[in-house]
Amino acid sequence: MKNINIKNPAIKKTLWVSYTILPLLIVTAWVVLSTMKLVNPYLIPSPARIWSAAYQLIASGELLKHIAISLARVWGGFGLSALFALPLALLFHESPLLNRLFHGPFEVIRAVPPLAMIPLLILWFGLGEGSKLAVIVLASFFPVFLSAQSGFNSMDCRWLELSRSLELPFKRHLFSVLIPASLPQIITGLRLGFGYAWRALLGAELIAAASGLGYFITDSQMMARTDRVYVGVITIGILGAGFDTLLRFTARKLINYDMQGTL
Repeated sequence: MKNINIKNPAIKKTLWVSYTILPLLIVTAWVVLSTMKLVNPYLIPSPARIWSAAYQLIASGELLKHIAISLARVWGGFGLSALFALPLALLFHESPLLNRLFHGPFEVIRAVPPLAMIPLLILWFGLGEGSKLAVIVLASFFPVFLSAQSGFNSMDCRWLELSRSLELPFKRHLFSVLIPASLPQIITGLRLGFGYAWRALLGAELIAAASGLGYFITDSQMMARTDRVYVGVITIGILGAGFDTLLRFTARKLINYDMQGTL
């Protein structure tokens, strides 16, 4: 998603409508329809019923337990992805031969949906945390890797020429030229990667898990507790949007800092 200049008055007004007025209108319409019994209370529980279920789950600590487990998994797997994807993108940028050699296998692996790999991952890593971390790594690796590689490869040639003319050592070239020039695309890749990681984790928890938000939703559905299912889905949406906002805020700070730096 393109970065938004929130200091613009017109954009601030639009964001206020998007994040405040529109959700209030939706909830109000939901309450009215539920009160008038114009919707099936099993398929679409009333906001009051969902709020009551959420309060009980938070008070008992059950929801917080599942949130903590899912967050530990997603950040662990996403961290592994970034740890491998960013150096590998740099290596392929510096070595076009390696890039050409591994392009074919990487394209084949990238075309396979991570959730389709779950049966094999369970055979390889069992039903424990290993299979879930593997799903997250497979889902988030390529967005991070490809965005970083694109950022490195599309850097302005004038920066490269300046670095060569100054005869900067590789470490100085990396941290003063290559990374700052590629940072916007690296951040975009990290945002995309986290989004893919979050969705893949919850898909894995829906299929093979005994804890986490995905498991919580499946367990609630089997108990015919639609209100709890809505609590789980809403929690997933809020957490996902919150972490994406955090990444965007961090990206703005990092990019502004790098724009102020000098060689």
